[in-house]
Amino acid sequence: MNVEAVEILLVEDSPGDVRLTKEALKDSKLYNNLNVVPDGVEAIAFLRREGNYANAPRPDLILLDLNLPRMDGRQVLQEIKNDDNLKRIPVVVLTTSANETDIFITYNLHANCYITKPVDFSQFMSVVKSIENFWFSIVKLPPM
Repeated sequence: MNVEAVEILLVEDSPGDVRLTKEALKDSKLYNNLNVVPDGVEAIAFLRREGNYANAPRPDLILLDLNLPRMDGRQVLQEIKNDDNLKRIPVVVLTTSANETDIFITYNLHANCYITKPVDFSQFMSVVKSIENFWFSIVKLPPM
């Protein structure tokens, strides 16, 4: 049986959060391929398959931090949702910010969901697994 990997793009500048996310997804029942970029400029290049990312896979899901260097997550989200080729890719904002203004702004920019990162290791692992389960087992996504 040939099972295609679910493509996930993690846009995250914290090495610790990258490591935790990789760990949570490694134990997953779902076959996945996690690509990681450290900032918003790299994320847009990856999504548009520019430069070093010419052969990048199209993500089935984007996990996006808000507080990024060079181009923040709000700007990345706006670029994605204003691009006809990218706007249907689900974007899960996964950030430390619990600021109501950030929540309001990201939903106005058409984020698919907003999750505040738990600081506790086991809760963080549980959140990442829940995201994966929800987006790939429960939700019906449009064809790419």
